[in-house]
Amino acid sequence: MTKQTHSFQAEVAQLLHLVTHSLYSNQEIFLRELISNASDACDKLRFEALGDASLYGDQPELEVRVSFDKAAKTLTITDTGIGMSEQEAIDNLGTIAKSGTKAFMEKLSGDQKADSQLIGQFGVGFYSGFIVADKITVETRRAGAPASAGVRWISGGTGDFEIEQIERAQRGTSIILHLREDAEEFLNGYKLKQVISKYSDHISLPILMEKEEWKDGENDQPGEMVKTGEWETVNKASALWTRAKKDITEEQYKEFYKAISHDFEDPLTWSHNRVEGNTEYTQLLYIPAKAPFDLYQRDKHAGIKLYVKRVFIMDDAEALMPQYLRFVKGVIDSADLPLNVSRELLQESRDVRLIRDGSAKRVLSMLEDLARHDRHEAAAEAADGVQDVVSEEDKAKEGKFTQFYNEFGAVLKEGLGEDFGNKERIAKLLRFATTAHEGLNTSFADYKARMKEGQDAIYYITADTLAAAKNSPQLEVFKKKGIEVLLMTDRVDEWALNYLHDFDGTPLQSVAKGAVDLGKLQNEEEKKAAEEAAEAFKPVLAKLKEALKDRAEDVRATSRLVDSPACLVVSDGGMSLQLARLLKQAGQAAPESKPVLEVNPDHALVKKLDGSVHFNDLAQILFDQAVLAEGGMPEDPAAYVKRVNALLA
Repeated sequence: MTKQTHSFQAEVAQLLHLVTHSLYSNQEIFLRELISNASDACDKLRFEALGDASLYGDQPELEVRVSFDKAAKTLTITDTGIGMSEQEAIDNLGTIAKSGTKAFMEKLSGDQKADSQLIGQFGVGFYSGFIVADKITVETRRAGAPASAGVRWISGGTGDFEIEQIERAQRGTSIILHLREDAEEFLNGYKLKQVISKYSDHISLPILMEKEEWKDGENDQPGEMVKTGEWETVNKASALWTRAKKDITEEQYKEFYKAISHDFEDPLTWSHNRVEGNTEYTQLLYIPAKAPFDLYQRDKHAGIKLYVKRVFIMDDAEALMPQYLRFVKGVIDSADLPLNVSRELLQESRDVRLIRDGSAKRVLSMLEDLARHDRHEAAAEAADGVQDVVSEEDKAKEGKFTQFYNEFGAVLKEGLGEDFGNKERIAKLLRFATTAHEGLNTSFADYKARMKEGQDAIYYITADTLAAAKNSPQLEVFKKKGIEVLLMTDRVDEWALNYLHDFDGTPLQSVAKGAVDLGKLQNEEEKKAAEEAAEAFKPVLAKLKEALKDRAEDVRATSRLVDSPACLVVSDGGMSLQLARLLKQAGQAAPESKPVLEVNPDHALVKKLDGSVHFNDLAQILFDQAVLAEGGMPEDPAAYVKRVNALLA
């Protein structure tokens, strides 16, 4: 047969322009695509041979070989797969709409369709070779055809291609890339092995390359790497996540984690699952033991690697995991997404949304499992009379949730505002210090179980530090009555609690917002005494309001203070002073609002106000001390010091 020239389908010509100019920004992707196609061709032969074993002929091995020729400036990828006939080469390499895989799939029926999911598409990815080559030669022979039925396809990636019949002893396909000058880095064994390890290590078939050894130069000539004629496997030839869990050791799981995360420590836990249903995918997800330095950068990408049918697509696929779970590392391998999926398509895909939701639920399940086996959880169960039978596996998990929470608890709280569907599950995982227990080991459920009879709210306070929270004047009446208060000191707390108004039907109440109302926890005598004190104190309150009219929205007597003279609060629904301060520190606008000054009529300093010649100075000092007590800074520190010094003198 003489050479024949064919024009590319119009769509192919457009694709070639797109591929070489914008579709693939990373040059080395071409090798991933061509090795993937070679692997798919072998999978296809394996499937067809189930019904016709003679297709293997005298070549039982299924493999991929990568070789290069520096002198000729060629890189060759050869497989022992199904191969192509002349018409298949024309159809598959010159037309997108009619791929060999598509025609093959149409012939399948019944259970065969499910089994054929391993078969990939030999199509668009082929053209990525033109990223590095100014000419591509394809030599192929279909399995079962005679040696004389070989085919050679040649194109420079412009408007047409040539095809001719050749003698080819072996079945399968060889793709010979004639590399451009700017792609000669791929004529290097080390570079090729590096790319194969990065993108194709998991390919289940062996990828072979010719061994090289160093040969010293003679007569002052430089030495060089020379090929030995022996071939070696350069990939692991098995995707860890595609194996059955029973065939994978704990050590293998840990080593895989370290390889994909570049972490030196073992992960806290992991989950390996195959999900079937509306969309099919495999997930292997890890929770690290330590937080990375950039954890609090919200533009940090998630640590999820995306594969499609075992083909590596991209690192840091942020669309597959919510932002508040950005610390999770792992692999998701989809059976449904296209191989040429982009980050933009990921954002719009229904399949991706299903994967994202399923992955978030899986991570929360992992955390719930850790929490159940943590020491303080086990102690709580034992206290409830539950028989405490702990397996060796469970013992290994003890303490891990506390370790996780110390590293990632603040980020997990972001989920309250980002993942409404899982808000209740996230809330159950949160842990806090309290006025009764300083460690981060009290859940909302623990708090509710310890609530005093008649208490109808979960009380909490937010502050910059644990010390500031514990010593806040707002807590004084709660301490006096033995009412436990949650101490929240993460910067995200105030924002996150805007999305959590109650837990299991019990409202959350900030002790620094609104007038204190302890309801049934305050007896009638106390209420009556507070009302009488407020009434008697009205003249002084009026003078304080006038003296502080530029700084305080209101001044009122309170029963929440025991040892302190004054404190600042905000109205219900208002932004806390701490959050406003954090926004200003971050350079963001905070709404201008004045706090309420609450004073303790029984305090000696407050009693001195009545009739004092230093009334205005004392009023300003009371306000500034209240600012200091809740972690702020007086508007005019020098004026505050001057007033205090004058009174001391």
